[in-house]
Amino acid sequence: MKSGERDHIRGRMPRSRGAVSGLLLVILGAWGALIPFLGPHFNFAYTPDQEWAWTTARGWLEVLPGIATVAGGLLLIVSRHRATAMFGGWLAVLAGTWFVIGQQVAPLLGIGGIGDPVAATDRKRALLEISYFSGLGALIIFLGAAALARTAARLARDVVPFEAPVAAPIEAAHEPYRHTVLPPADAPSGAVTAPAPRSVQAAPAEWQPWPPSKGFRLHREREAAYTRWPQPAP
Repeated sequence: MKSGERDHIRGRMPRSRGAVSGLLLVILGAWGALIPFLGPHFNFAYTPDQEWAWTTARGWLEVLPGIATVAGGLLLIVSRHRATAMFGGWLAVLAGTWFVIGQQVAPLLGIGGIGDPVAATDRKRALLEISYFSGLGALIIFLGAAALARTAARLARDVVPFEAPVAAPIEAAHEPYRHTVLPPADAPSGAVTAPAPRSVQAAPAEWQPWPPSKGFRLHREREAAYTRWPQPAP
């Protein structure tokens, strides 16, 4: 099993996989948690339009999901494990969902109302609703889902290319007649000797042929006698 497959099974992943989505989620979560307290300074708020005015509805419907979104984004930024990163993504998705539907279920849970938008026109009311709740929550859900898809999928760069194992060098085959022939013991010290041709080099003991027959040796001796000079008398 290759190292890339082992990392995928163990759940490891590069930290950069969810870094961008996590950073954006941190920014959006901080916006959702702080805008109800800072918005009155810019005349962009719900009632009570006072800076740092705390209500139970703001705590449950804005601060809590904002903190959950920031926590999910931080998990995506720092995590090297798929399970932890996916938990951060799901946390952000749930927080974004609560931003969208929180105002509708708040009366059923006894949380109370968020207040009325401080706006004189329908355009500003719509902008407040989108910036505080529905639009903010939809964007958080989108980023959280994108982060989940990236952390759950196995990309091509996660796969380590297969590298064939380096084989040990193959030793040269044993060639029987490649041994160097040493010069005879009685050769002069200054004589220049060279290895005998391959066809006449001595073979190792394990490759020696069967001893020649008596007739063959006699024939070789007669042939050697005729090559001497002077020629023997007939």
